[in-house]
Amino acid sequence: MSDDLAVYPGLGSALNARFRGHADRDWEEWRVRHYYGDAASIPDSAAHAWLGREQKHGFRGISGKPALRHLIVGNADQAVLDEVGQVHGLERLELEGPMLARELSPLLALASLRFLSIDSPRHLADFAPLLDLPGLRTLIITNAKGMASLDWLSAADRLEVIGIEGGMWSPMTIPTLQPLAGLASLRAFLGTSTKLGDKQLMPLADCPSLRFVGIARVAARDEFERLHQARPDIYCDWFQPGMWKTRTARKDDKPGTP
Repeated sequence: MSDDLAVYPGLGSALNARFRGHADRDWEEWRVRHYYGDAASIPDSAAHAWLGREQKHGFRGISGKPALRHLIVGNADQAVLDEVGQVHGLERLELEGPMLARELSPLLALASLRFLSIDSPRHLADFAPLLDLPGLRTLIITNAKGMASLDWLSAADRLEVIGIEGGMWSPMTIPTLQPLAGLASLRAFLGTSTKLGDKQLMPLADCPSLRFVGIARVAARDEFERLHQARPDIYCDWFQPGMWKTRTARKDDKPGTP
């Protein structure tokens, strides 16, 4: 295990942090050094910014910060995305919830964007346009109530990390993982707070580069065992026998029932 992973209590949490992009971020440092109440306060030379929305129009001026490479902004409406889409050097964008924009086209100008997370998009159902971003490698979408299935991700040939997750109090129902089968570049699938309609994990076995599955207990134990047997090179917490032994015995923990 590399030194940067050794600080975590277990390999699962270390891999989870790495693929989510949290391993190299100190939140306290961000609060002290990179948090701004409005865009006008962001130095022109700043490469990192966490933009608050204390003021209704505090986002105005983001487009005039060309040095930005990593931006976090909450409650982003369409006007915010219109400005963000003009920061062409952005490599990482985190849209904290709720995300209020109604269409994603401004982001398609961000040719250098490698990491995008969208939390609680209230008015969006079609995320397929994001696959046209040439540099995008990590896409994490949380609590997207309008997303009916993962079918659109069958064309996600360049993505290395895909996260489709539910909210803390509202699990995301994924009908099937079948659209992910065969994605050659996929290294990690993140599925916290999810339910799986068909209870089938084996489509993930057909992702040759997959190394980490950070998912809820969405299927029966024997289904996790099947995936583990087929792909021992993948790490998943649910492959560990202790994850099942330490749970309180319940009917739905029996093999064959999710």
